[in-house]
Parts: sequence; C-alpha cells; structure tokens
Amino acid sequence: MSATAEPITLPATSAGIDLPIEGMTCASCVGRVEKAIRALPTVEAANVNLATEKATVKFAGEADLASVIQAIKKAGYETRTETVELGIEGMTCASCVSRVEKALRKVPGVIDASVNLATEKATITLPAATVSRKSLEAAVDKAGYAVVRTDVAADAEGAEDRRDAEVRHLRNALAIAATLTVPLFVMEMGSHFIPAIHDWIMMDLGHANSLYIQFALATGVLFGPGLRFYRKGIPALWRLAPDMNSLVVLGTAAAWSYSLVATFAPGLLPSGTANVYYEAAAVIVTLILLGRFLEAQAKGRTSQAIKRLVGLQPKSARVVRDGVVLELALESVAAGDVLDIRPGERVPVDGIVMEGETYIDESMITGEPIPVRKAAGSEVVGGTINKNGSIRFTATKVGADTVLSQIIRMVEAAQGSKLPIQALVDKVTAWFVPAVIAAALLTFAVWLVWGPSPALSFALVNAVAVLIIACPCAMGLATPTSIMVGTGRAAEMGILFRKGEALQTLRSADVVAFDKTGTLTKGKPELTDLVTTDEFNEADVLRLVASLEAKSEHPIGEAIVNAARDRGLVDAVVSEFEAEPGFGVSGIVEGHSVLVGADRALTKAGIDVGAFATAAKQLGDGGKSPLYAAVDGRLAAIIAVSDPVKETSAATVKALHDLGLRVAMITGDNARTANAVAAALGIDEVVAEVLPDGKVKAIKGLKRDDRKVAFVGDGINDAPALAEADVGLAVGTGTDIAIESADVVLMSGDLIGIVNAIAISRATIGNIKQNLFWAFAYNVILIPVAAGVLFPINGMLLSPILAAGAMALSSVFVLGNALRLRRFAAPVQPREPGRQITLANTLELKGSAS
Repeated sequence: MSATAEPITLPATSAGIDLPIEGMTCASCVGRVEKAIRALPTVEAANVNLATEKATVKFAGEADLASVIQAIKKAGYETRTETVELGIEGMTCASCVSRVEKALRKVPGVIDASVNLATEKATITLPAATVSRKSLEAAVDKAGYAVVRTDVAADAEGAEDRRDAEVRHLRNALAIAATLTVPLFVMEMGSHFIPAIHDWIMMDLGHANSLYIQFALATGVLFGPGLRFYRKGIPALWRLAPDMNSLVVLGTAAAWSYSLVATFAPGLLPSGTANVYYEAAAVIVTLILLGRFLEAQAKGRTSQAIKRLVGLQPKSARVVRDGVVLELALESVAAGDVLDIRPGERVPVDGIVMEGETYIDESMITGEPIPVRKAAGSEVVGGTINKNGSIRFTATKVGADTVLSQIIRMVEAAQGSKLPIQALVDKVTAWFVPAVIAAALLTFAVWLVWGPSPALSFALVNAVAVLIIACPCAMGLATPTSIMVGTGRAAEMGILFRKGEALQTLRSADVVAFDKTGTLTKGKPELTDLVTTDEFNEADVLRLVASLEAKSEHPIGEAIVNAARDRGLVDAVVSEFEAEPGFGVSGIVEGHSVLVGADRALTKAGIDVGAFATAAKQLGDGGKSPLYAAVDGRLAAIIAVSDPVKETSAATVKALHDLGLRVAMITGDNARTANAVAAALGIDEVVAEVLPDGKVKAIKGLKRDDRKVAFVGDGINDAPALAEADVGLAVGTGTDIAIESADVVLMSGDLIGIVNAIAISRATIGNIKQNLFWAFAYNVILIPVAAGVLFPINGMLLSPILAAGAMALSSVFVLGNALRLRRFAAPVQPREPGRQITLANTLELKGSAS
C-alpha cells in the first residue's frame, strides 16, 4: 500500500476487530479458524464469516493481533496484511522513537510499528483495509509529534528538502544563540579568571548591572533559539512521557530560575547560596544546538546513497513520435514508446534495443566497472550511461516498475528496518529518560542533605549536570545510521539487502550453499573440448559435425552449433540425416559420411575409439560424458559438451574459505559429475541427485548442529530454498521469483559479490557494536561522574557546560563512526574480462577447447 493511500476505516469497537482471511472454502474452514482463534487466552470471542471472508475478534483485554494472525496461519490460512509508512517530525532521541512506537501499537488493528530515528519514518503493519491513516496520524499527534504528508514519487526529494530546511534553521538558531552566549560567558567566567574583566565589572559596570545584562542575554537564548526545547519538552512532561527535550528543559529552567531568584530576590535563598548560573543555562542551549546542527548535517550524509540513486534518473527523455524526436518529461514516457539515446547520455527507462550498437556503463546498477556491449535485442536499464554509440530502444518498464526504482525501494526498506540487536536498545531507552530524572532528583537530594556548603548550589549544579549529560540520542542513532550507510554502500557495490535483518544474520553464516546450474555454472551447455586425430583438422571436423547437429534439436547439438558459429564456420549442406535415440546422429555432409554419438554408436558402426581412451578417462574424471565423431568411417575426434563453471566460482569458494566458512553445493546432477565439479572448485560438502522439490530438505540437512546456512540460487525452483535458508542470496541475473524470495540480491550476477556482501555485513554490525558500546559506556561512566561520585575522592565535579559539550559530542561521534562505512572498500574486486576458465583448460590434450 502506498504511503498516501486511504484504507477503508473499520475501527475496533466493543464488537471486535475485523481481520480479512484468505483460503477459506467451506464451513469446516470456518470452524477450524474459529477454533484456532478462540484457543488464545487473550481472545474473548471470535466469529468467522465465510461470505465476507472476515473474522471478527473480541479481546478480553489488550488486543494481541500478532498472536491471532499466527494462530490463523498455523491453522493453514492467511491474513492479508499491508504496510503504511509515515514521515515523523519532531523526534530527537531514542525515547521519542519508543514513544511513537507505543502510540502506534495502541491503535486498534495495528499489528506492529517500527520507527527509525535516522530516516524519521514509521512503518506500520496492519490487516488489509482495517485501519485508517487518520487514526494513525492522530495517535502520532497525541504522542506529541507531527506526521509529514508527502507524495510517494517526491518522497526522497521532499525528505532532502526538509533536512536542508532543518539544517538551515538550526544554523540560524545556533548563530543567534552563540551571539548572545559569548558576551554572557565572557562576563561571568572572565570575572573569575581575568582580573581586568573582574575590575571593569565591579568598578565601572557594577555588579547589579552585570547580573541584569546576564539575565537579559540568558533569557534571550532560552526563550529565543532555545524555545524549541520548551515547546517539545514541557508537553512531554505534562503527558508524563519525558524525552530528551524534557531533560534540557528541566536542566536549563532550573539553572535560569535559580539565577532569577538570586538576581531579583536573593533574600529568599540561604546565606551564601545566591549564585547565578545564567552562563550555564545559555551555554547548555548553545552547545546542544551545535550538537543538533552537526547531527542534522551528518544525518543528511547517511542518506547520500539514496540521493545518488535518485539522481541517476534523468528528468527528461527523447521520444520518437510519428517519426519526430520530441523532448518529453520522464513522467510522459509510456511502455512501448521508442526512445533515442545519444553518446554520453543516461538511459531514462528500462527497455530493449531496436537499432544501433553501443557500450553502456552499468556500474551504478551492478557494480561491474566494464562497459557492456549492447545491440539489437539487448536489454538496457534506466540510469545507466551510454558511452559511445547512438541507439534506439523500446521502453518496457517505466516509472515505479524500472529496475532503478525497485532498487531504491529495496534500499529504503532495508534502511528503515530494525535489526534484532536493536531490541536491547529499545528495552533500555523505554525507561532511560524517567530513570535519568530520578537520578537527577536523587543527586539533588543527596547533595542537599550531605553536601558541603553551600549545599543548595552544589545540589543544583550536579542535578543539572546529570540531566544534561544523559542524552539517549546516541543510543537511538547507533543502529539506524549504520544500517543506512552500510546498505547504501552495499547498493553502490551492486549488493541489495532487501531485508535489514539479513545484515545481522549474514555475518553469522557458517555454511554458504550454492545451487549448481546457473549459479556456480553458466546454466547453458557449451562445447568445452574438441580433440582430433592426426588425420583431421579441428576446424574442418567442427564444421562438419556442427552442420550435422544443426538438424538435431538436442541441447548438446545446439552447443556444438553455437561454438562453430562463434568461430565463423559456415554450415554445410546435409542430406540423408538420421537420428538414432541413445546412439547419435548421422548423415552426408559435403559428400562425407559423418557420424556423431556415444562410443556405442561408433562401435556399432565398426569404428574403434580406443585411440581416445586416455582422453575419455580424463573427461570422465572431470564429470563430462564424451562424444565421438567419425568421418568416412574413420575416427576423427572426441568431443565434450558441458555446463561450464563461471569464471569467478573457484575464486569465490577460495575467498569464502579464507573467511572461515564451509561451502556446499546442491544439485540434481549425478554424484560423479557433482563430485568432479566440487573437487575442481574446492567445495566441502555436496548434496547431489536432488529433485527440484528436494532443495528445502537439503537446506534443512545443512542446518544440522545449529549451523547458519546462506543459500545462493537463481532459478524458480530455488525460491523455496532461498526462503528456507537463514539468509537467501539471489544472483541478479536470475528470475524475478528467486529475487523476490531472497534476502540479498547480487545485481551483477558475479559470485564474488557474495564475499563482499558478507564483508560489508560484518563491517556494518561491527560498526553498530562500536556505536552501541560508546552510547552505553558514555552514559554508564559519565552519569555517576556528573552526579559527583568522584568529589569525595579527588574533589572533581562535572560542570553542566562540560556535560552539554560531552552530550553533543556523543551523538556526533556515533554519526561520524557510522559515516566511516561510506569508505568501505570491497575486499574482492569484480573480475577483469579475460579468457573463459573451464575444466577443459586443465586437460593436457591435443587441440583446444572451443
């Protein structure tokens, strides 16, 4: 469902919540579903209607839709769900995230809600057509935040505009706050440390006037640029749901209020405690604004991968209409239009080349650096760059259907997801801010009762320091920022994490299992070996054999014909063609009697194949079945056709071994062929002779001893195995069904991408752990310091000003650390174009493989 669509409103009332159910066909289905739902302890009543295909569920207490949906699924039926995405404004820390999630989850009908602080988006899962967008927006509004209305097509652009506006507003607020704070800081701190300033204030300006000026400057900072904190923090306090803004409000308001009394009614305070802390309140606001400004700038950089992907699509295209080339907006291009592309231009949409020839740079989509040749019949992808030729192509996919649009959606989905590691953060931040307020109150009480004179001043300063330093911003940003940068960098390398969870799971893989055909191999039979006797010329034999096989429809014959045509050999005229199943084919080619087939075919014809006994054994050891050719009754050649291994398969297996992983292969081939391929590639485990529907069982077998299995496949029959594996990786050259079933997609089809995917998974999770360590360690160490635990030991106290600076630094540190992932370099670079490497190259035979 799009973010702007308005589903039908079916609110949860005392009558219950309606859930759409798929798969029911009769009354027994109804009974089965009702029984499954009623068995849940949280359900008071359930009524299923076959005609409307809905279940009305009434809960005894709080609605637990997730359990109901799981029960329906176990009963053998499905509940249609959809997702709604909302842009959220006003979130500043992890506690804000937790608050919005709780508010959304309380909306009747919502199954789950996940909020991402870095992307400022909420993803809500709910039963199809049961909850209105208005009710979701109302829940967000009630929680104290705002929903941003955006058009889906302009969402990325709008988000960038909003972020730019936020940076601009923060820059202006910081400039005003700094302008007012600097003279205030100089007056107060300078009077303590610089004798000249102290003398000027006391003798010329006057102490009272100095306090009035400090009051005016601090008030201007707090209720000018700092008003943003009060607008958010005070309502949050009234709702008994304090956030980071509330901590700032409590800290600065306490310092300012105390100073106000000390300035205008000092007699109300105990003797010796009438001190002012205007500069602390002002500097705190200024430093936090500085931190927010730097944070907003860094957050903008975390989404640069998406910006670059969006920027790949040109704004217009040249469309051929009625023989005339027109410059049209990209939105006006429709499927079936003919487009004209010149050298140096970007391809606007996906399509198939009609005329012309060129080389196209597809590196921004696949990660492959070498331009790809395109001619009539070739596919082109929107966003790629035409290098040197002019072509015309027919548009096949436009708008949201293009590969580039799908990539952007995949990356955004991965960036907006939550990893399992985030669960710990969510649990901590749920109680963090209230705990900090309690710690500040305890600090105030302890210093007030047991602190040295003036106890009230010590109590106030230390309590404010605790409030200011305990910022959960770093906790909230630790995971999502790393995910954003990591998945964005992966996309630039041609690796798409369709699900963010795969980032965490892939790094823990113990076994990488490959489908053989089409994944480790090219998936199309090719002529790999042709060795002639001394009496015959290789090219002549290949031409005669290929001419004969052209009359056959066997895949092996097709491979031989393609090899001959690739070498420019012209078909000869064939007569008296005969095909004998299980033996071979024969005929007259240019007056020569030609026979091609298995050894039994030549033996039947009285031709001895013993001359190729050694070659036949080597081919057999390589998992190949040899064919023989005879010309005019004489043995002419031994031939092998097989599905050749991809150029990078062996290097990929070695690289995976270097990472400490075991490699397995699942194939329907016979054990001899499978073991030969596995031996050549260095594969550890082989599951051979697997039927198409047996791959899931094979994956389960590899999972023994609690091993984590990553499965790599490309075909339709690989989809169930991709889903069964802990992580499914689909090569981008495979089928759409396989790609949709996978967690990770390798756009280039280059298997080396698997190694790079694992490497960036490990780098990203390592980065997240560093961020979380810093965020938690910072608070664990500095909150006690701010409370004054070191004072009895060495007399050290943490100034609220230093606390504000450290708090701002913590968020900037986490963001800066996450941004390091932008410089992640692939440990294995894509292969350079070169000679095909096949098992045939290892045979020391006369002649060469075609």
